[in-house]
Amino acid sequence: MAGYLLRRLLLIVPTLLGIMIVNFAIIQAAPGGPIDVVLAELRGLSTDPTVRLSGGGSDLQARETRSGEQGYRGARGIDPAYIKQLEREFGFDKPPVERFVSMLGKYATFDFGNSFFKGRPVVELVLEKMPVSISLGLWTTLIVYFVSIPLGIRKAVRDGSRFDIWTSGVIIVGYAVPSFLLAVLLIVVFAGGRYLEWFPLRGLTSEGFAGMPWWRQALDYAWHMTLPVFAMVVGGFASLTMLTKNSFLDEIGKQYVVTARAKGLPERRVLYGHVFRNAMLIVVAGFPAAFVSIFFTGSLLIEIIFSLDGLGLLGFEAAVNRDYPLMFATLYFFTLLGLVMKIVSDVTYTLIDPRIDFEGRG
Repeated sequence: MAGYLLRRLLLIVPTLLGIMIVNFAIIQAAPGGPIDVVLAELRGLSTDPTVRLSGGGSDLQARETRSGEQGYRGARGIDPAYIKQLEREFGFDKPPVERFVSMLGKYATFDFGNSFFKGRPVVELVLEKMPVSISLGLWTTLIVYFVSIPLGIRKAVRDGSRFDIWTSGVIIVGYAVPSFLLAVLLIVVFAGGRYLEWFPLRGLTSEGFAGMPWWRQALDYAWHMTLPVFAMVVGGFASLTMLTKNSFLDEIGKQYVVTARAKGLPERRVLYGHVFRNAMLIVVAGFPAAFVSIFFTGSLLIEIIFSLDGLGLLGFEAAVNRDYPLMFATLYFFTLLGLVMKIVSDVTYTLIDPRIDFEGRG
């Protein structure tokens, strides 16, 4: 197993490099960029024309000339010297290959630089937004798994019964309702939108949270998290529940289960001592993708609707503003996390079923 893990760890480097190359090329080919965003602000096309770069607050008329286009949208009438200054500050005065190599060298030491438009280190921004995404992702993942797996097992045991039929109908309806639509409905009904005011409308904590005793902090945190987490988990039940049910049904029909029952083993021991280990393999296989998608990328609209300032909203703003350091840093981090989680999945395989030998497969 050690040799297999070492090979998988070494494969992370070329995989991560290939993903970064493709995305860097796509970003270079896409229209627009951070300089276009700055020029748009200087033209008064933004509601926030405040200083974002050194030298960005001087009078616009001092930069206007009749020199024509400088290769950027909105550059007509802008002093070419100022355009060059922006290129130097953003690092665009260097060839793309040189910029890419320099970026990878810094990323290898986890030096992600500063955000173009927020003027703060990227790591600091990510760490600041992390608690919101951790809260949403962690509780959503735990609730979905701890509910869906027992429910799927129960549905498999009682396949075709009234319980199986009505629970399938409920989870299919939940899966069909988009999470953002459910979030809006929850706000209208329970957060003062029109009917009840049982839950807060925005934020992760209340004012004065730091001065509360620990038990009040826990209650306040749960109070704020109830609606957004509920909106996210409802749609996540269907796929995992049905996957668990089908996995158990497939294993229950096999000969070793028939033999175990013929020996007089209790049904609970047959299910959890024999079937569970084999049936859970396919569920474990999908965990890394589910973890990454729920933990980081599945909560953008929920964060916006409930005014939760997390990583999803941060990444969206970075894409809109063409904040390349923030975009590539989050891409690098999420990709690296996904690759590591795939290795964790393989290790979990062997923990559930020691008969699996990845080393021998190689």
